[in-house]
Amino acid sequence: MISEKIRLGQRMEEFRRARGALSPGNSQGDHSMPLLPVNPPDPEVPEKAARRRFTVGYKLQILRQADVCGEGGGVGALLRREGLYSSHLTTWRRQRDAGILSGLRPKPRGRKANPIHPLEVENEQLRKENSRLQKRLKQAELIIEVQKKISQMLGIPLETFEKGEDD
Repeated sequence: MISEKIRLGQRMEEFRRARGALSPGNSQGDHSMPLLPVNPPDPEVPEKAARRRFTVGYKLQILRQADVCGEGGGVGALLRREGLYSSHLTTWRRQRDAGILSGLRPKPRGRKANPIHPLEVENEQLRKENSRLQKRLKQAELIIEVQKKISQMLGIPLETFEKGEDD
């Protein structure tokens, strides 16, 4: 058992020398190359993972490949190779079979524009009409005032209507 450990140690030493980890003239282990990478990868996990987005062409290509693979593990190999889930295929097939091409296109982001309600259009028209009629009413009242003043100057009596009487 001890001899196996010695042989294993000798093999490891030969492996290190072959890689250049130890200089051939120094048995003390003077390292000419560092054994650890200079810049180790950052172990921090990002705060929020980036969501993957697939293009329409990519989705259709994967669906064609999955249809060709058929049964027998070909689809599983395709999914593993592309890093996809079976739910992706299910969703994309439903969209394709329903003929919803817009379901395969990326959706526009942001708020949707509010559709104009028919009552709002009618309300705006009524406001404009009301404004126009108020201007005509002011003009008519001004003309009536002028007529009253002219009739007073000429001495022509005008008939006055009381508010309760009909025209």
